[in-house]
Amino acid sequence: MFSPQTFGFLIELSQNNTREWFKQNQPRYEAEVRSPALQFIEAMQGPVLALSPRFTAVVKKVGGSLMRPQRDSRFSHNKTPYKTNVGIQFRHFQGKDVHAPGFYIHLANDECFIAAGIWHPESKSLNAIRQCIDENPNGYQKAMQKLTQAGFNMEGDKLIRPPRGFDKNHPLVEELKRKDFIAIKPISQPQVCQADFVEYCQNELQHTVALMAYLCFALELDY
Repeated sequence: MFSPQTFGFLIELSQNNTREWFKQNQPRYEAEVRSPALQFIEAMQGPVLALSPRFTAVVKKVGGSLMRPQRDSRFSHNKTPYKTNVGIQFRHFQGKDVHAPGFYIHLANDECFIAAGIWHPESKSLNAIRQCIDENPNGYQKAMQKLTQAGFNMEGDKLIRPPRGFDKNHPLVEELKRKDFIAIKPISQPQVCQADFVEYCQNELQHTVALMAYLCFALELDY
């Protein structure tokens, strides 16, 4: 599915990030990036269903599991029009956008990784997760232990101080400071290009099931 040509296109795009260049090279984007990504998503439908029937792998050029290549640069100093990575999210069926719980694959020349969790949740959801950690710490800690044993790290933005309403001496205060609950494991380009990449992703994402089930529980979503 994915090949060195996928990453080669992303390198050239980073060097020629203009609408004119992208339009001229649209056939290459389709052949070397989007088509392999859609094939991967289709192949992941069964594995995602096995992880949880509540998450979806949607094979669509626009509006599915493959994130669009265009950047939203309205509020950014970087005005380049295109992303230089491939983002694929298998999100909860009740989720409306990228801020829903989901499994995620990120491919870029500077880093590749697989991930699971929730990124930049709205304040209501974020508070619900924090309350759940406060009231049900054991389940969260067990999920963290499984992630650590499998080589995943919790990453994302954090508050400097404890969130309002939580004791600074809380035993899980560092977890309560999180604004993102994302478990990430780096992978290499050769791994991405191997024939068993789908099986590899399924096996690795299995280690994140406890976290995903916990987040869904906190947000009163079925898992």
